[in-house]
Amino acid sequence: MSVSLSHVSYSATFTSSASKTTVPGPSLSPHSIKVPTFLPLTVKPLNSSFTPHGARAITIAPHATSTPSSIPSDTSTKTFHGLCYVVGDNIDTDQIIPAEYLTLVPSNPDEYEKLGSYALIGLPSSYATRFIEPNETKTKFSIVIGGTNFGCGSSREHAPVALGAAGAKAVVAESYARIFFRNSVATGEVYPLESEVRICEECRTGDVVTIELGESRLINHTTGKEYKLKPIGDAGPVIEAGGIFAYARKTGMIPSQSK
Repeated sequence: MSVSLSHVSYSATFTSSASKTTVPGPSLSPHSIKVPTFLPLTVKPLNSSFTPHGARAITIAPHATSTPSSIPSDTSTKTFHGLCYVVGDNIDTDQIIPAEYLTLVPSNPDEYEKLGSYALIGLPSSYATRFIEPNETKTKFSIVIGGTNFGCGSSREHAPVALGAAGAKAVVAESYARIFFRNSVATGEVYPLESEVRICEECRTGDVVTIELGESRLINHTTGKEYKLKPIGDAGPVIEAGGIFAYARKTGMIPSQSK
């Protein structure tokens, strides 16, 4: 097939060598091609009286209007005094409360007390002094002192609940697993306090200690030493109220159960 193109008329002629027929192509005269015309974009300025929709529709009423009597008591003067129980690093939640006891329901008073009787029962036999004596449901140690990464392992809220049910008031550790710290605040069972030094290496199980939240310090009366603690901050009032839901009810964030 031979092809001839006329540059003058912008037409194409196709000649087939088999049939010797000629098929004229479409005329492509430059004057017959129409290019669309686009008008320039005109932007109309906003009226100076324009008001954002959100500003007209949203009205925020803060919960700070709660009555003063509904606010939890101040923890700045709160103190804990008693015997301490010292553990090491990486005390996991299975040592605090083994999984076999997670079927106990803390909201049931009898099971709550039973849960406390198993607190720290998972510690190895190298701990000669047990946190709770045999046939007892409460501990004589009101303060637990630990090392780094206290409460690591599974995210069971039964761990701080078991310590609180056993009678512990606070845990002082060099650092915590985040989930244990959060569960302690959410349940309001124990105060998870952080030490600035390794108190677990300077205290012994059975030492008499005092924790002053307002001063953020621990006093070991047995050795006569004092230790600086990191402030508990905004978590203090939540724990003092009895947990996050109790705090929300007392501050008016959610309706109280009596309503």
